[in-house]
Amino acid sequence: MPRRRDLLGMTILAGVGAVALWPRPHVAEAETAATANFPVTHTDAEWRKLLSPAAYEILRQQGTEFPYSSPLDRETRAGTYSCLGCGQNAYSSATKYDSHTGWPSFWQPLPGAIGERLDTSFGVERTEVHCARCGGHLGHVFPDGPPPTGLRYCMNGAALSFQPA
Repeated sequence: MPRRRDLLGMTILAGVGAVALWPRPHVAEAETAATANFPVTHTDAEWRKLLSPAAYEILRQQGTEFPYSSPLDRETRAGTYSCLGCGQNAYSSATKYDSHTGWPSFWQPLPGAIGERLDTSFGVERTEVHCARCGGHLGHVFPDGPPPTGLRYCMNGAALSFQPA
């Protein structure tokens, strides 16, 4: 039985990884239009220079990191999580919790820190979360979180920085 469970776990992880890396050709056009009205803007070439390849893929191309790959998922100190693209404070450690999904999760963002938009990639409707200041993709929000909001802001650790209190 343990071997079957391990094989099932590896199969699920491979599936999640394949979905995360699935090419999305429509992203470039959507990105140009979507970020035109944010206070912080850069050209694509400037973003590539400012961000690591992993952060660029997530923040500017709406990518997703592999689950359990970010040290921020395991971060437990008090502090603030900010958008890696522009430094906008986005989440307080007071609202962080372990969702057991492999991504840093929060039940509430800081006031005015994020925006949301419909994401229909992969043939499903989800709510994408982006930085209100630069439009960088941070993750998604789901209605299966803990009280008091019942929401799970499932963020990509590679799109965030952490400043201890």
